[in-house]
Amino acid sequence: MLSPTAAQDRAAALIDFARAAGADAADAVYSGSSSESVAVRLGNLEDVERSEAEHLDLRVFCGRRSASIGSSDLSDAALKELAARAVDMARAAPDDQYAGLADQELLFKGPFPELDVADPRELSPTDLRERALAIEDAARAVPGVTNSEGGHASLSARNFALVTSHGFAGSFGGTMHGVSATAIAGEGGNMQRDYAWRIAHHLEDLPALEELGRLAGQRAVRRMNPGRVKSGPMPVVFDPRVGGSLISHLCGAISGNAIARRASFLLGKEDEQIFAPTISIHDDPLRQRGLSSRPFDGEGLATAPRALVQDGRLTGWLMDSAAARQLGAAPTGHAVRGAGGSPGVGTSNVHLAAGEVSLAELIADIEEGVFVNELIGHGVNGVTGDYSRGASGFRIVKGEIAGPVAEFTVAGNLLDMFRQLSVANDLEWHRSLNVPTIRVDGMTVAGD
Repeated sequence: MLSPTAAQDRAAALIDFARAAGADAADAVYSGSSSESVAVRLGNLEDVERSEAEHLDLRVFCGRRSASIGSSDLSDAALKELAARAVDMARAAPDDQYAGLADQELLFKGPFPELDVADPRELSPTDLRERALAIEDAARAVPGVTNSEGGHASLSARNFALVTSHGFAGSFGGTMHGVSATAIAGEGGNMQRDYAWRIAHHLEDLPALEELGRLAGQRAVRRMNPGRVKSGPMPVVFDPRVGGSLISHLCGAISGNAIARRASFLLGKEDEQIFAPTISIHDDPLRQRGLSSRPFDGEGLATAPRALVQDGRLTGWLMDSAAARQLGAAPTGHAVRGAGGSPGVGTSNVHLAAGEVSLAELIADIEEGVFVNELIGHGVNGVTGDYSRGASGFRIVKGEIAGPVAEFTVAGNLLDMFRQLSVANDLEWHRSLNVPTIRVDGMTVAGD
């Protein structure tokens, strides 16, 4: 894997080859990664993996015609051939009036902020094995745990560079440490599984392995002997580890690309009150040690914190340059680059602000409801907002979390759900999308 500086140099060379081949404009993205992981099961080594990958993606423009192509061969000869093929492809492509690089005057001139996302500490395979064993041992030690799907520890690094033909050049790198355990409780036909995991840029930001393994085991045991829940309208409370998915549907719906295609259930809702006034949602790409922090976006524009929802009111759309041109607006610094192709639109470190009541207070007035800690399936329509997903979790009876339940469905419409949404004060901060416990009144639960 190339260093960030060397990656930037290779991307710049590819831009030069594209211009020499006849491109009017171009951008190049380098993405390199290395990872090492160790898995154990029942105290025995199960798997050791190490991988390295790097890729250069080129996007060229001939007028308003564009094409994208990529290669993992970074030699000059391969990149020259790649650039020539890309230009030939662009010349044969149809015109796109919205295509093009970001406006030059909007490019981030720097200096790039330091986000503290790289940990210089290195772990050996032996270190990773010890960590995997420790987290699995803690899970297996929980009374009621009868088996294990294993413990896992990993370390990875990533470097990213973006260079454009009209003056932007930037790069950054980061590391990621991860640990997880999956425990099984019960025997025969009465078995349940659950897990716990955590990732962080810095090793010191991970919780104690014993604590995390114990949590995996306790979660599995708590799920034993699930009952069934009755059908009908009732409050649904979402555990933070699944509640973030509700906010992810919002993030997808405010993408300028979805709005431009008229494929969003929030179409026409710009600046409207869609949540209670107590709800605010923020995106912060500059958060120190944030899992998805980035100093610039996928087109070379500056990134900045932004409220997506302020006091319950939608603040507008998230746009890359193409979506902004379609909608007659300005890009917002939310362009993201994947493996090849044009930029998309995406958020970074999102959080739903905490409320003022505890979990106990949030559910105190619920006579009959469900607490969901697992969602199954993908029954969400991004155009209409219709929502229906399989779930499991626990009953809520007279304001208390009761026994486990499984094999039920929770359904509603996202607009109605947003209006009925309230939150506890237990905001968690270890994901890219962080939320407290979420309560949604008036959902339809289908069980027995």
